[in-house]
Amino acid sequence: MKIGIIGAGNIGGNLTRRLSALGHDVAVANSRGPQTLSELAAETGARAVHVGEAARDAEVVIVTIPQKNVADLSDGVLSRAADGAVVIDTGNYYPQQRDGRIEAIESGTTESRWVADQLGSPVVKAFNGIYAAHLLDAGRPPGAEDRRALPVAGDDATAKDVVIALLDELGFDAVDAGGLDESWRQQPGTPVYGASADVQEVRRLLEQASPERTPEWRA
Repeated sequence: MKIGIIGAGNIGGNLTRRLSALGHDVAVANSRGPQTLSELAAETGARAVHVGEAARDAEVVIVTIPQKNVADLSDGVLSRAADGAVVIDTGNYYPQQRDGRIEAIESGTTESRWVADQLGSPVVKAFNGIYAAHLLDAGRPPGAEDRRALPVAGDDATAKDVVIALLDELGFDAVDAGGLDESWRQQPGTPVYGASADVQEVRRLLEQASPERTPEWRA
């Protein structure tokens, strides 16, 4: 599968490593240009490209950049993706720690709905509550007792199936967390965020979530 990754930080870098190792054709970009990704490209075999080229012909595009920078992506950044491409948003809103105030999110728009609005494309929210290192070392074979599950939220069932299949390849189970407007259940400050849990426990933690943000996670 052709996969474009926009963002090469901790999550983006480790997804580049894992997905390349699984045999996917990965292109990776960051805001500083492909010359800064030469070591990652050499390590993984992924192609380092400019942001505007990351989605070219991609069947899956992973956007994994700080929330505050999503609005700075150029219009049409996804226009070169393959027809029906699935867009994954791994991001989180950290108003105090990094992103500053985003009024629409503070007013109740879910983080990934806001990202979809900025990109002009539906997105699936996934990978936002796992530590980057665990992408490298926590994957387990299907049926393993310690195989952990991750929530996946989105409005398109077919797109979610694509993401769930990728999770399975990476060694994780998936829990359908509902539509994008329910994705607040997996944002920072909720019980499932950062949890190492199986399918049953992830479902329980999602049910426990409250839509009210705690002071730590409000601007």
